Amino acid sequence: MSLIPSSFFGGRRTNVFDPFSLDSWHPFHDFPFPSTSLSVSSPRSESANETSAFANTRIDWKETPEAHVFKADLPGIKKEEVKVEVEEGRVLQISGERSKEKEEKNDKWHRVERSRGKFLRRFRLPENAKVDEVKASMENGVLTVTVPKEEVKKPDVKAIEISG
Repeated sequence: MSLIPSSFFGGRRTNVFDPFSLDSWHPFHDFPFPSTSLSVSSPRSESANETSAFANTRIDWKETPEAHVFKADLPGIKKEEVKVEVEEGRVLQISGERSKEKEEKNDKWHRVERSRGKFLRRFRLPENAKVDEVKASMENGVLTVTVPKEEVKKPDVKAIEISG
């Protein structure tokens, strides 16, 4: 068994050297450390759940000729529980909270793996982003944020007559 997580080399994890990503990288996120979730008598601690929710909110960012498109899988979260903001001029922030499930006194938890708690992701937008025209939609638990791009002005080409 390797101690280096597979996501470290070319997985879907955000590149820690990417200047546009403002995420905190958790170096031990994918390591096979024992978890209190294996305990039959009690669920994981709240801080472990919050860390898990923060770390497991995966977001894809693609650039098309017209826009930057961000997609986040947020199952079980209502659109009212998600905030999409542009702050400090060029930082896109996606945040929210996955609610804790109601617990009954006689419940006996065997496993708690679904993340819950607050999540927050931040991305520095490039200069060509139209931050005043950001649109967000949510369908079937997938948040899509579209940030249009400014059109690149092509220089006018002027034919020059060659003399001689």
